[in-house]
Parts: sequence; C-alpha cells; structure tokens
Amino acid sequence: MPGKSQLRYASLHDVELCTHAATGERSAYGELVRRHGSAIRGLLRRMGAQPSEADDVAQDAFLAAFERIAEFRGEGTFAGWVKKIAARLYLRRLQRERRLGAFATSAGDEEAYVHAGDAEHRIDLDEGLKSLSPAERLTVSLCFGAGLSHAETAEALNLPLGTVKSHVKRGLEKLRARLAPSDGAVLEGRRHNG
Repeated sequence: MPGKSQLRYASLHDVELCTHAATGERSAYGELVRRHGSAIRGLLRRMGAQPSEADDVAQDAFLAAFERIAEFRGEGTFAGWVKKIAARLYLRRLQRERRLGAFATSAGDEEAYVHAGDAEHRIDLDEGLKSLSPAERLTVSLCFGAGLSHAETAEALNLPLGTVKSHVKRGLEKLRARLAPSDGAVLEGRRHNG
C-alpha cells in the first residue's frame, strides 16, 4: 500500500513536484521518475538504443536532471526537459562508441534500411521508425520525440542544418506513406466533409 507521502505527491503537478524536489524531497522526485520514466525510455528506444542501454541512459538523464532540478523553471514540460537531457546523453554515448561516424557515412545509403512490406498490414509508429534509415530515425526522434529544434538537432549531431532538415523531411514523408490508410477512405471522407 502506498505511503502517505506517495499519495500526497501523486496529486501534485510536475512543477510543484520539481519545487519540492529542489528542496531535497526525494519522494517528490521519485514521483516524477515514476510518471515519466517509460516515456524517456521509449524515446531512447526510438532513437535506436537497445532496452538495457535505454534503461541506463534514462537513469543517467534522471540523475542529471535531479542534480540540476533548481534550473527547471516550468517554461516547458518536465518530461520535455528530461527528454532533451536523455537525447543528448545518448548522442554523447554514440559519439564515444564511434557509431555516429558510421551513421553519418551510411546516411546516403538509406535504401538498404527500408523494409519492404505490404501496405495493407497494420503497423505502429515504432515499426514505422524501424523502416527509416538511421539518419532519418535519429533526426525525426530528436525533433519530434525529444522536442529539439532542427538547429539543436544539427548542433547535437554535428551536421549541417540543411542535412538535418532533409533527413527529417524524408523521414516524415516515409512515415506518412507507411502509416497512411491503404484504401484512401479516410482521405476521401475528409474531402467530402470539409
């Protein structure tokens, strides 16, 4: 059965929890981790992290956020703030492992990463992201999953801004095509209704 402090914190808004955490109340921060941990790990998985690696980076991100909790002013969401921290930590990890260099050179060979599939099969977003090249998956995940701007993504990946925009545009076009209804019924209905 949850303790009194857990029940008390469960009803508070994230900004209030951050205020309590900044004064040293670890239970308040624990509630933030409980609320947003799976979303952070999910983002990292979409960026390409293996499950155990996503867990490690998410834990590091929450520790870094806890150390800097007084800097969070509530101008955005707490989850968005931690997602940015997690994305940057994961990118640093990639750079350390020199995988980023291989990713940048293989970005032009995206056709090898596109999975052929029957358009009538229902897929989810994770499956759709897997069909993108590593460059497209990473840039789309950073821009839309972590909430980084194109410029922030370009800086984080050490790529030209135009290259990031191209990867995002191609990635989104592929996702739209892959996730769109195959029979066109929804699109036809929109034309007639609006």
